[in-house]
Amino acid sequence: MMENKRGIPIPTIKRFPSYLRLLKVFKEEGREMVSATMLAEELGLKPIQVRKDISFTGLEGKPRVGFEVEKLIDAIISVLGWDNVTDAIIIGAGHLGSALARYEGFGCYGLKIVAAFDTAEEKWGTGIGEVPIYPFDHLRQYIAENHVNIAVLAVPADEAQAVADRLVALGIMAIWNFAPKDIKVPSRVVLQRTDLATSFAVLSARVKRVMESREFSEEDDSW
Repeated sequence: MMENKRGIPIPTIKRFPSYLRLLKVFKEEGREMVSATMLAEELGLKPIQVRKDISFTGLEGKPRVGFEVEKLIDAIISVLGWDNVTDAIIIGAGHLGSALARYEGFGCYGLKIVAAFDTAEEKWGTGIGEVPIYPFDHLRQYIAENHVNIAVLAVPADEAQAVADRLVALGIMAIWNFAPKDIKVPSRVVLQRTDLATSFAVLSARVKRVMESREFSEEDDSW
């Protein structure tokens, strides 16, 4: 099973945000304690899986009572590294890049978009909300002066690899790739791809299965 350097399985890390969203709802409702069984029922998981996931936070629950909601929220945020705000830049101020720059939810995850870069001259000196847009040629100076380590890539597919190479050469340590293309980076650079086409393919396939299942049930009822 794939794990990160802290020894936490990637599937567990992917479930943590779901736990966090639900725990915040419980907190708003005034609930002080929560059990693994309760979390499992709400999220369609098995209690033993939830308990195993929570064990990676180092937080211990109370027998027959469960976990303190607020402490569990803090523990998950700490494990994910969302308790420290991390600055990031966006490369590509088109429709996708602009949407990402405007997304306020990143702040909840400890990510702050501080600047965007684009090759389109008409965008220079403008902004996406409070995020300023700079010429792509100013990238070196900005990274050097502001010590930014993370870049969000939102450029066309045919530009993705060249831009990624440029970012790596300038010392960027992590790239979040939204471009519709796989890119290659040195092993020292953290790379995460968000493939919208793949996500939609999964969604479409699941919808198709549901529709086929309903059609089968209707045919069965006709008998």
